[in-house]
Amino acid sequence: MIDPVLAVLSGLALALGCFFMLSGAVGLLRFPDFYTRMHAAGVTDTLATFLIVGGLMLLAGWSLALLKLGLILLFIFFTSPTASHALARAAQHSELRLPEADRQREREAEPVVESEPERIAEADALNADRV
Repeated sequence: MIDPVLAVLSGLALALGCFFMLSGAVGLLRFPDFYTRMHAAGVTDTLATFLIVGGLMLLAGWSLALLKLGLILLFIFFTSPTASHALARAAQHSELRLPEADRQREREAEPVVESEPERIAEADALNADRV
């Protein structure tokens, strides 16, 4: 009775893992710059690997293979995000920057610094009705 349920769950996990791997590959090809590509690869790689190994663990049953797959899962849990973070930090330290259009958007999003007298006058005008 439980074997068909495990087979369906493992098949679903394997199919979802394959879908996330494919979406990560499409992200690597379609995203515009290094940082967004790395984000797509890092997130989907970790999730897809968890789903695929989890599906294989359901199929393995209680055996030595289950223990080995569990150790692989634990290893990937720590190394995949760490590797993505190290890669991003290395790119940042090598001064790999975003394209010019992204930097222009960042500059436009920065708040404009007002002079101190203008800021005080604006605060007084806002708080005048409270007195």
